[in-house]
Amino acid sequence: MAVSVVIGAQWGDEGKGRVVDYLARDAAIVVRYQGGNNAGHTVAAGDKELKLHLIPSGILHPDTLCVIADGVVIDPAVLVEEMATLRSQGISLDNLRISGNAHVIMPYHRLLDTLEEERRGGSKIGTTGRGIGPAYADKAARKGLRISDLVSDRMVERARPVIEEKSALLQAVYGAEALDVMAILDQMATYADQLRPYVDDTISLVTSAVAEGRNVLCEGAQGTMLDIDHGTYPYVTSSHTVAGGACLGTGIGPRHIDRVIGVNKAYTTRVGRGSFPTELHDATGDWIRKQGAEFGTTTGRARRCGWLDMVALRFAVAVNSLDSLALTKLDVLTGLPTVCIGVGYKIDGKVRDSLPHLQEEFDRSEPVYEELPGWTEDITGARRLADLPTNARRYLERVETLAGVPLSMVSVGPRRDQALILD
Repeated sequence: MAVSVVIGAQWGDEGKGRVVDYLARDAAIVVRYQGGNNAGHTVAAGDKELKLHLIPSGILHPDTLCVIADGVVIDPAVLVEEMATLRSQGISLDNLRISGNAHVIMPYHRLLDTLEEERRGGSKIGTTGRGIGPAYADKAARKGLRISDLVSDRMVERARPVIEEKSALLQAVYGAEALDVMAILDQMATYADQLRPYVDDTISLVTSAVAEGRNVLCEGAQGTMLDIDHGTYPYVTSSHTVAGGACLGTGIGPRHIDRVIGVNKAYTTRVGRGSFPTELHDATGDWIRKQGAEFGTTTGRARRCGWLDMVALRFAVAVNSLDSLALTKLDVLTGLPTVCIGVGYKIDGKVRDSLPHLQEEFDRSEPVYEELPGWTEDITGARRLADLPTNARRYLERVETLAGVPLSMVSVGPRRDQALILD
């Protein structure tokens, strides 16, 4: 496996957690490299179903080191709670490490996120309100606090002026009440005591493992189409969700990346606002949402559902240099008489098979579909490709052909044993 990167090839919520969980069996280290607790990676193992927001999806493997790397923004309150939940389920955290370079989501970041979204009115971005964007903004502006600041003996000295500045901003711009500086400092000190034993030089840990030829698995959050540079801006997240983000967030040089696996559903979903050409506003869309339990792991919001968007998927293949695809939730399509694949966009009467570079064109894109016959047979018991009905196999073959890369995994249910390994 050497150094592998798992990324979302759509608008997030593709099922990356279960793919990482499977691959983590052979990994020395699993590294979460970007995003924050707006991620929601679900891992099912036996009678356990874990919903992870910050901790890497390899945590069920006690011999696998799990690293929260430099590129992640960490809400200490969420992380501490997530750690407590795992401990209550008998899961050890001895294999968890946290980068001192990771930036901290402070209480005022969450408040700024909410207030700014309210200020936008009808032009809302659709933020999760977790403070992710404001934390990344402070990081870029060199006004952020890092985990190393949080656990430092000089935490109060470093954090107090930053909190006081944000308090003044909140009052002057948003008419908010002043922040309770001492209460925030006391709260952060409590979190620091709980996190300090896990803080480490994760760049050295990861790069040493790479130099030794050990298997390293990089876990991304959200999806390609939400990338801050390459996604459907402004309805994107605030980090680099593409494969290149793995190098930025972990410290691993690009020449060491050996394999990039894109994860995509057998259909397409999206949360929040923004262009979605293959979205279904009919009974089929409702049916997919119900069958696929398409409600956000983090927010609980109903996801928008539609047919597989091959135009967007080919874009993901290109910008990530994908070696293969892991296709999830094939079983959700069972029972539909016809399944469709969006193979192009019609824009102003002209058909194209690539993403428009102008957002205005994306907004008025109409899908061009290729129809395939569906299947009614229950596929949740399939364990080999040959176990799938003919029409399901034809669907997979068509996806491979149109994407231009092979499928390496296909899931037919949520459990570990419901993943068909094809490579």
